[in-house]
Amino acid sequence: MDLSESEIQDILIKYKQQKDRMTARYERVKDTDEFKQQNRARAKQHYQCNKDVKKAKYDNNKEYMMAKSSYYYYKKNDNLDKLKLKYPDRYEILVCKGYAMD
Repeated sequence: MDLSESEIQDILIKYKQQKDRMTARYERVKDTDEFKQQNRARAKQHYQCNKDVKKAKYDNNKEYMMAKSSYYYYKKNDNLDKLKLKYPDRYEILVCKGYAMD
């Protein structure tokens, strides 16, 4: 599908105009009560539907997040050697994920 330069420019102009219209519409309706209620209802429904997914993601990454937190703490205090000695399992997790370089 070969497009000429003028066709590409037309597509870009139409896209920009559409984006501007959508932005202007959002700015008009964002402070209305109806919009706020719909948005809250949508957010609540999304939360209810994905609660288990978020919990599973948290449980899967809990050890990794603790390891990153420890890494930042010991790095801030320039004691990465203590991290290696005190929490070798956490440091191994970071090395395996490619976060900390040995």
